Amino acid sequence: MHQTKAAVYVRALCSLTAAAASVLALAACSPVVDVKPAADAANAACAPMMVSLPDTIGDASLRKTNSQATAAWGDPSVLILRCGVNVPGPTTDRCVTVNDVDWVIKEGDPVWTLTTYGREPATEILMDPNKISSATVLADLAPAAAKIKAVRKCVGQPELLQNLPTSTPGK
Repeated sequence: MHQTKAAVYVRALCSLTAAAASVLALAACSPVVDVKPAADAANAACAPMMVSLPDTIGDASLRKTNSQATAAWGDPSVLILRCGVNVPGPTTDRCVTVNDVDWVIKEGDPVWTLTTYGREPATEILMDPNKISSATVLADLAPAAAKIKAVRKCVGQPELLQNLPTSTPGK
């Protein structure tokens, strides 16, 4: 069977169009997460941390967001991260250290806000502790958060959580 060049081109174009439609259909399965960027999201110091974020935290996978210096994990999102938030000053809020990264913890109902302390720019995490463990979140994010140099430490803290495992036992 002899095909003309036009028929070959039409068949190739149809195959390419079908492949492109498949890619778009797959991309539509995981919508982009709408996250408001922090005031200092364009700070260049956020970049080393953002490229070091883990692909998963617990059972939640990293998803695309629509803002610079933001990240989200889970579908639906169980964890939101924003780099470039206001740097917390001295506080009486609970401050914990996990793998050499200090975090100020504000427990809400149901959302907790965890903010790096002593690092400029600061990074904020919004999470529901009923959906994901704060210990897992802080341990998994510590290597990335440590990419922003510490200039201060928490003082007088009652809790010190050092060298937590970065994965859940048995997984």
